[in-house]
Amino acid sequence: MTLIADSAELQAFCARLAEADYITVDTEFLRDSTYWPKLCLLQLAGPAEEDVAAVDPLAEGIDLAPVYTLSHNPKIVKVLHSARQDMEIFYQLSGRLPAPIFDTQVAAMVCGFGESVGYDTLARKLTGAQIDKSSRFTDWSRRPLAQRQLTYALADVTHLRKIYKKLARRLEKSGRAPWLDEEMAILTSPETYRLEPEEAWKRLKTRSNDRRYLAVLRALATWREEEAQQRDVPRGRVLRDEQLFDIAAHRPTSEDELSRSRGISRDLARGRIGKAILETVSGALALPDSDLPKPPPTQKSMNGIGPLMDLLKVMLKLRCEEHDVAQKLIASSADLEQIAISDEAEVLALRGWRYDIFGRDALALKHGTVALSASGNKVRVVPL
Repeated sequence: MTLIADSAELQAFCARLAEADYITVDTEFLRDSTYWPKLCLLQLAGPAEEDVAAVDPLAEGIDLAPVYTLSHNPKIVKVLHSARQDMEIFYQLSGRLPAPIFDTQVAAMVCGFGESVGYDTLARKLTGAQIDKSSRFTDWSRRPLAQRQLTYALADVTHLRKIYKKLARRLEKSGRAPWLDEEMAILTSPETYRLEPEEAWKRLKTRSNDRRYLAVLRALATWREEEAQQRDVPRGRVLRDEQLFDIAAHRPTSEDELSRSRGISRDLARGRIGKAILETVSGALALPDSDLPKPPPTQKSMNGIGPLMDLLKVMLKLRCEEHDVAQKLIASSADLEQIAISDEAEVLALRGWRYDIFGRDALALKHGTVALSASGNKVRVVPL
């Protein structure tokens, strides 16, 4: 098994792959103790059996520029499985995203392999391969890597060749290749991976409509995100979510008040972190009312939405089984709730091919122009 730890060797290997119509890509990384994922191993393979290698990004002096050039080549399809985290790593390291890409997990959902199918399951069903899982919890940052670890890592790109070819043929035969376009567009959009500190507060789950509370929470979340990024530590290592909520609720103005907040020691309150927290809270409290964030919109309630949701779930399951496509790819429970509330819901299920498969019937069911009927173990849609 090849482990490339030299820039010249990597350049030569990538030059060979530059003539391929596709390459398979996978990464091994750690993120337990850092904000940014730490790339520990990069696996690449071309169509030719001999064109496969693991690249050691931790090797001293190695230049990964040839890999980035390859990943940005518009003539080469980059094949990945469950691509989102791999794409995030490429974006963080190179500032650009690989494109075009083919995510075999999404393609498998389109082809009827169920929701979020794992790589080992897909390899077994499409290639007959049995993936050895004994190395899946390896600390990929430790060197040297054992041969069995490299074998395990490279299996993630070698079997991917056959998986890609078989899924691509199925998609072409069924005419469903365009179904992937929207998902791939999301995965190749920089907006998907930009971590703007000012937007961090929107990921926090709060039911408060108090605009001053939300202003303090927004400021604290922004500060925490910037602190975590600068120190390259998980945001929970700076402050946990529940601590943000507590500080935003009590809005301390002194070291003594801050030290009475959840999980804040007196020493921390007196130190650099405590001073930064107090300055952040003070700044948010000084904002004029016009600059306070607006509460999240309250969703309009509907009597009977529970039974209607149940009917929509049956319709979703029925149509997905008929078309042999994963439900997760069509609509989530949250999407169904939005459809139940509004015909103009901003959900993918009411656009494009998803509308043709499910959305049109969902709205018809909602408005009583079709019904669901059971006969034995069969459920069918009946026009009214």
